[in-house]
Amino acid sequence: MSYARVRALVIVAGLVVFALVFVVITLIRDTQSGPGSALECPEGYVRADIALREAKDIKINVYNSTDGVGLAGSVGSNFKNRDFQVEKTGNDPRKKRVEGVAELRYGPKGVGSAHVLRAYFLDQADPVYEADRDDDVVDVALGADFKQLATTTEVNQALVELQSPELPPRTCPGGADG
Repeated sequence: MSYARVRALVIVAGLVVFALVFVVITLIRDTQSGPGSALECPEGYVRADIALREAKDIKINVYNSTDGVGLAGSVGSNFKNRDFQVEKTGNDPRKKRVEGVAELRYGPKGVGSAHVLRAYFLDQADPVYEADRDDDVVDVALGADFKQLATTTEVNQALVELQSPELPPRTCPGGADG
């Protein structure tokens, strides 16, 4: 065996040993299965789905909470054109006038979806967490200050600025799948 082959084998063996040491250290320092992970959820807390979904996987109801006519229908069509699953449109069943741009009403299964929707309102929609809600649908209640949905570029920029969703009170990460 030539000197060049011996030297190549020594270098490859050294790289393999380095890789094994790196993997072992990474596994030892892994914090995903440690305290505070999705595996542990304090008693009385519910699991919140914080996964950021694509528009095609987000279910919404669009409600008009203003004195204007037809707003929910036109905004609902706009959301449908952006591949959202629009389940209902119409006047707000709570008969409540929403101040500001909009309210996003959601439960534990809709935390991540509501976070994505905030970007469509450039983080000007008020999040309203409803702990007792059992579905994954987000209600979008349009307010008097609503003008239009953000463009795709604006949505992408807003998602970067918003970063990760915050957990609502008395929830832990885990979602519907656990």
